[in-house]
Amino acid sequence: MTKLPDDLHPELVERLIGTGGGALAQRMGFEFLELSAEFSVARMPVEGNTQVIGLLHGGAHVVLGETLGSVSSAIHAGPGRFAVGIEINATHSRSVTEGWVTGTCRALSLGRTLATHEIVMTDEQGRRLSTVRMTNMLRDQR
Repeated sequence: MTKLPDDLHPELVERLIGTGGGALAQRMGFEFLELSAEFSVARMPVEGNTQVIGLLHGGAHVVLGETLGSVSSAIHAGPGRFAVGIEINATHSRSVTEGWVTGTCRALSLGRTLATHEIVMTDEQGRRLSTVRMTNMLRDQR
């Protein structure tokens, strides 16, 4: 069960949670544990998301980070608005070959038109694997 803010609009719940985070997040086995504009947590299995030599693929770190940053930004934007990623970067610090990776997303700046988040990926022992920073532009739906 995903922990959500009490005041989250039903439209956002359906768009963000009802879709399982989108097809890619579902395919990669993401599990959302907590979602809000300021703080979000999700995890993914290493199995099925590895590169050819058995390490968790660096792109998988980025997908988890971008998903958390985008969902958190969309929650901040609110109903009738959406978030579009305009910048992302990642630093990989440590590799992992098994278990689960947890992404913890924290807001750095939540403005009217931009939202920036830092997402830290850790292994099951709490060791930092990578750091992703993402900025989203917040737009009105037409």
